Amino acid sequence: MSKTAYQFPEGFLWGGATAANQLEGAYLEGGKGMNLADVMPGGKIRLKMISTPGFDFEIHKEKYSYPNHDGIDFYHRYKEDIALFAEMGFKAYRMSIAWSRIFPKGDELEPNEEGLAFYDRVFDECLKHGIEPVVTISHYEMPLHLIKEYGGWRSREVIAFFERYATTLFNRYKNKVKYWLTFNEINGAVFHPIFGLGFSPSTEDVRLQESFQGLHHQFVASSLAVKACHEIIPGAQIGCMLIYAPVYSIDCNPSNVLYAFQEEQFFNYICGDVQVRGEYPAFSKRFFKENGITINMQDSDLETIKNYPVDFISFSYYMSRTEKKEKTAEEKAAGNIFSGVKNPYLKASDWGWEIDPVGLRLALNQLYDRYRVPLFVVENGLGAYDKVEEDGSINDDYRIDYLRGHIEAMGEAIEDGVDLIGYTSWGCIDLVSASTGEMSKRYGYIYVDKHDDGTGTLERKKKKSFFWYKNVIATNGQEL
Repeated sequence: MSKTAYQFPEGFLWGGATAANQLEGAYLEGGKGMNLADVMPGGKIRLKMISTPGFDFEIHKEKYSYPNHDGIDFYHRYKEDIALFAEMGFKAYRMSIAWSRIFPKGDELEPNEEGLAFYDRVFDECLKHGIEPVVTISHYEMPLHLIKEYGGWRSREVIAFFERYATTLFNRYKNKVKYWLTFNEINGAVFHPIFGLGFSPSTEDVRLQESFQGLHHQFVASSLAVKACHEIIPGAQIGCMLIYAPVYSIDCNPSNVLYAFQEEQFFNYICGDVQVRGEYPAFSKRFFKENGITINMQDSDLETIKNYPVDFISFSYYMSRTEKKEKTAEEKAAGNIFSGVKNPYLKASDWGWEIDPVGLRLALNQLYDRYRVPLFVVENGLGAYDKVEEDGSINDDYRIDYLRGHIEAMGEAIEDGVDLIGYTSWGCIDLVSASTGEMSKRYGYIYVDKHDDGTGTLERKKKKSFFWYKNVIATNGQEL
């Protein structure tokens, strides 16, 4: 139990989060088209492979496995899984819609009814259990046709396709979904444009130019989605989604402090400033100039961005980042999308991600001080190896310790004055890891009997953390 009883707001949205491409499976069922995740091989090498210039976006089953094709079969087992979420007491379930289930190629004029009907059933099941759907419109699931034929978000044409897709969702689900997110971890594209923008850089030296041009197209598309959402669903809330990590200097050397500060500006704030403040930040002008970035835009773009900012900020927080201006390969730390240098004061997960609950309190205060809009932690969790004991139990105390520390940090941030509306921890049920394509990197409260080699019964088992989190929700964070 926590030493402090934290006062989480009444109506706080406790729950969990997943992404369609990591758990649904059924990759060619129901009229679905191929998407980015369908051509991502399994294994730890996947991120390096797909980020390499010239990645061919083809399936090579003779050489690689493709775990996203099957996921954990949520497509057929969603009722069972949502019932387990309800048993924990979820108030919200953050999920994504697979774009290629709705528009199989991405550029069609009419949507795929089978895909729309599937999500109707998922939302109905959530609402039957009193669970609020929180829906990400684009979560690393770009239709493959848009990547191959248009170059992903390099192309301005994709803005119109996204607007049609988002508007279709708002019209179809206007009576079922109140909370929407536009692009998952949008700022992650500056490191790995493949995930968020649907392309590998032409060459490494033009990565930033191509990434920020693609991001600009997404900024316009996001604003158009905000406009459509407010017009079609009065009272709905639509937010952006960032990957966020406070950046520490390794020491008090002013050159390292300045470097860490500039890295924080570049990574944490450019996308947030555009989507929340409605304009590019002042520091971006020098950054673009020094990095040879020239953004092509239409005359109306900045007006559109200014007029239709998001209602709230959602973000993922897994770790902080420590930086040093001059670093060696031996000093580098592992991380989610990004990596800095190893922090001697922090322990790390099985995958080398440093564990820093205080960093979440900092993140919440930094974001709220800068933007003064409601915040929503929509990803946070511990990827770890879980062992099934002979009696069938899974004693994941390490996950409970991780989550307890981060929930306590949220409680402290609320005491600091932060307006925090919810918490949906990542991977509430075991699923395919986005960064490594593994099942063995488990996050869930619910164990799924599936393994890296594709074997397993898909049986669901409740971990110790299942019962712990159930009590956290039941007491609104009073008992941790």
